[in-house]
Amino acid sequence: MKSPVLLLATTTAFFPAYAFQLPFKLPFNLFSSDSQTPLIALPEVPETQTIPNRVAIIGAGAAGSSAAFWVAKAKERYGLDVEIDVYDKNTYIGGRDTTVYPYDDPTLEPHELGASIFIKANKNMWRAVDEFGLERVGFSGEDEDDVMGIWDGHEFVLTTGGGGFYSDWLDKIKILWRYGYKAPTKTQALVKSMIDKFVTLYEPSPPRWSNITSVANDLEWLEITAQTTAEYLDSQGIDRRFSRELVEAATRVNYGHDVDKIHALEGMCSLAPTGASSVKGGNWQIFEHFIAQSGARVFLNTTVKSVTKLSSKVPWIIQTASSSEGRLYRAVIIAAPYHQTGLKVTTGSSDLAATVPEQPYVHLHVTLLSTSARTPNASYFNLPPHAEAPTTVLTTHDGVRLRGRPEPEFNSLTYHGHVLTKEGEKRLTETGEEEWVVKIFSKARLDDEWLRGVFGGKVGWVLRKEWDAYPVLPPTTEFPPVKLAEGLYYVNAFEPLISTMETETIAARNVVELLLKEEYGAGLCKPGTTEDEVGASSPREHDFVYGWDC
Repeated sequence: MKSPVLLLATTTAFFPAYAFQLPFKLPFNLFSSDSQTPLIALPEVPETQTIPNRVAIIGAGAAGSSAAFWVAKAKERYGLDVEIDVYDKNTYIGGRDTTVYPYDDPTLEPHELGASIFIKANKNMWRAVDEFGLERVGFSGEDEDDVMGIWDGHEFVLTTGGGGFYSDWLDKIKILWRYGYKAPTKTQALVKSMIDKFVTLYEPSPPRWSNITSVANDLEWLEITAQTTAEYLDSQGIDRRFSRELVEAATRVNYGHDVDKIHALEGMCSLAPTGASSVKGGNWQIFEHFIAQSGARVFLNTTVKSVTKLSSKVPWIIQTASSSEGRLYRAVIIAAPYHQTGLKVTTGSSDLAATVPEQPYVHLHVTLLSTSARTPNASYFNLPPHAEAPTTVLTTHDGVRLRGRPEPEFNSLTYHGHVLTKEGEKRLTETGEEEWVVKIFSKARLDDEWLRGVFGGKVGWVLRKEWDAYPVLPPTTEFPPVKLAEGLYYVNAFEPLISTMETETIAARNVVELLLKEEYGAGLCKPGTTEDEVGASSPREHDFVYGWDC
């Protein structure tokens, strides 16, 4: 689809899904833990124990890796003497972002199993690609004839694309005929307003917050988070079919939510400008570079069992499942979903678990497969035998709402191009057929028989993964605390507001600034060095991005 388009995607797609386009336009495992030795057994910590200049970060995904990077930036600028340790229960860096090889063959191009895309407005991710010398690749279909369809479980309510000289015009006519002119143009204005507020987070004096409600209020987002996406768009006079079909296609593929269940801010984050990209070879490379640049020591395949502070006069003590001994820290950053970590966090005799509200997550089934079927089976979609089904199938719940039909059996089904070698050549089957990689998101496991039926029996490689992919995101104005105790901070408190790779890096930057100020009297930038204080007369290779620039 090469027409002027709206790109629907997560703002960075923390777990991301798929960027898809519609016919109108809105403006390595480098580390190991073998050499790490615990310092001291928990019972041996004396009341007069010297508190070390050491910070622990629990989690090595977008939040934890960027937190280490931000601490290192402050070390460099302030000359701080502080060590950084990063713990992760996984054997790799990247958290919910990782890649896999078709057929488990490392000579083939890898595909994202988790977080897939980011956009230019995501300035930390975008800047990191340039700074680290990585290659950014556009996120779009390789075939101009690809067709996108929105499926309600019984029929396609809309199809676009298909190539041809008149395809762009026909797509625009379809959109205007079905939804009118106001829906896309008004939605454009709403999304632009949200993005304009979002990018203030990168300015020389960005908003800083000790609780999520305050930053949501500063950015004028509280009223939006208090409503569902459906309620918000209805109140703005947006055509109901537009929100329940097109917008819902975006919220279902990106966050596993219907528009009448997800809060409106995250719904708007599912509608982003064009320019979705990913890193060639995998977005996880950004996070490995964050940690490599930080100089942190990394404890992979290490589950943190407890975080304890016996009194205000002693350090934080971290104990892992693999050792009865503890390691001492001045401050601790929790950079993973609190209740998924299994951590026991105590200060004195107080267990802090009750201070962090239980946060349910969407349990998502991801099925990656290869198929020699150029399109899915037309009969599955109730199409005539001679018809070709769309190669991007997004879904709406509206067939259930309006007609009591069965819900679609999946959230999205997308062809992601040919199975390619790393040299860019098409891999052929033993019978000489081309193969495509397909990614399917669903609420339940899709068994082999279902896959054979949808792809006419032409299924090669299959990989299944279950993720607690992103928070359940109902309307809310209440959020978890950012600071849990003196010297203890929680990055993922931001996730119920916006859950993306990019916002995790922003939330981590904010937490690091809190820690630096409270523990070291420092920050990311020295007073008088940010661009708004020293002027912006000198040319820059990049736009100013706070944290990267001072």
